[in-house]
Amino acid sequence: MKNWIPFLLLILALSSCKTRNTAQSGTDQTRDSINTTKDEGSPKDVNEPVRDKLTFYEHVLIPPKFDQIKIDSKVRVETGSYVPTLDATIYIENDKKVWMNLRALFINAARGIATPEGIKGQDKINKTYIDSDFDYLNNMLNVNFIDYKSLEKILLGRTFVKINDRQFDLTQNAQGFKMVSNTNQKIVTDEKNREYKVALQYDTNYDLLAVNLKDILSSDELEVSYSDWNEYEGIRLPKNVKIIIKGSKSSQILLENTKFDFSRMETPYSVPSSYKKIEIK
Repeated sequence: MKNWIPFLLLILALSSCKTRNTAQSGTDQTRDSINTTKDEGSPKDVNEPVRDKLTFYEHVLIPPKFDQIKIDSKVRVETGSYVPTLDATIYIENDKKVWMNLRALFINAARGIATPEGIKGQDKINKTYIDSDFDYLNNMLNVNFIDYKSLEKILLGRTFVKINDRQFDLTQNAQGFKMVSNTNQKIVTDEKNREYKVALQYDTNYDLLAVNLKDILSSDELEVSYSDWNEYEGIRLPKNVKIIIKGSKSSQILLENTKFDFSRMETPYSVPSSYKKIEIK
């Protein structure tokens, strides 16, 4: 899952496109909740088969109904070099676009937009821009599931990897639900074939807590975790989204969502003629 950072270029703007990173690993607490049971024999940690699977899948797979959501966020990035805390405005128009504006020290630093056709972003400080389709990103990242909807789902805390009853084991205990792949998930791209173990953890009310993807042949690992869920106008949304990436280099991205608004807003995007196009590396 090399170079996962460019997939998040709407969050990191173009600064992280210059860093070559790989997949991810979670905090000890989240890793324990996904991959292990803590005290074997403790009633609350005994994993049992889920009897009402239909209800589970209805909750975790059916997307929320909304027209648009505006999110104000604080974005903190750790890549091994200094990145200031960014103020972000994220605007999601359901099934149509994700627009983002990033500010650093009260200065507009970057702007980006994703549509079903691809991703565009501009670095206003360095006067550069990118324009990429999702096929390019999938091949570069050695995955095959990145598209517009997966980006929407990651930001809103919805299940963004494919799950099914045949290739995953679904269990529950007092802490919630756990899905673990019982066969390696094969990801085929133009460059190579890779296989991953996938684990997902849900709260007792079906809120997504964490998704973990682990390359079985390398140290590459990706984990996206969610916390502090609340309901806003009938839609449950996470206040915190953490993306932890681990491989030859490690990175961490934290979005702290401070406000949700469901009103419509303008989303201007144009690239000045003086900006230079760069490739994602």
